[in-house]
Amino acid sequence: MGLQHAIDTMMSRRFKAHPWHGVSLGDKAPEVVRTFIEIVPTDTVKYEVDKETGYLSIDRPQKYSNIIPALYGFLPQTYSGRRVAELSNVRLQRHDIVGDKDPIDICVLTEKDITHGDILVNARPIGGFRLIDHGQADDKLIAVLENDAIYGSYRDISDVPFLVIERLKHYFTTYKDIPGEQERKCILTHVYDVEIAREVIRRSIEDYNEAYGLNL
Repeated sequence: MGLQHAIDTMMSRRFKAHPWHGVSLGDKAPEVVRTFIEIVPTDTVKYEVDKETGYLSIDRPQKYSNIIPALYGFLPQTYSGRRVAELSNVRLQRHDIVGDKDPIDICVLTEKDITHGDILVNARPIGGFRLIDHGQADDKLIAVLENDAIYGSYRDISDVPFLVIERLKHYFTTYKDIPGEQERKCILTHVYDVEIAREVIRRSIEDYNEAYGLNL
């Protein structure tokens, strides 16, 4: 045990941890979760973690006026698989929805001006959006920055001002749309509360453990 700890410590000092696989979700999950932030509201380019290397890469320039209205990233060591998809299938009375095989996405509300991504923050999930993207479960959790001066007191998505929720909903239902196309790529079916958000996290942890062979 002592030797393994020493090896782990040496490796962590020499190499950057992969933000999806090498960073802990934290010991307070699902109530408080460590979150990797990819993009911030001032970004005019959509950055996304390269799944092989763990480094941020340019996914695409923001072609239109949609700008993410909050910090945006994902939860380490989570995975949208069959357990996460089951929540959407049951709620929508369907059987064909599958997980999108990505970590769980999350928006973090804060009154602070955070100027760049590629950082870790502690966030408290308070609800989420059930999004279906071409038959895949693509949940977007809504959270507040832990101990934030403005948003830190919010305990449930019902505490968030209506216009803030509407702005987030508009972004996620239009950011993949191409002008002239009639079909919406992302469909938002429900806004859910803190308890369902925590259940999504718990299921995504189990999906991750199954997908990466961590069930012992």
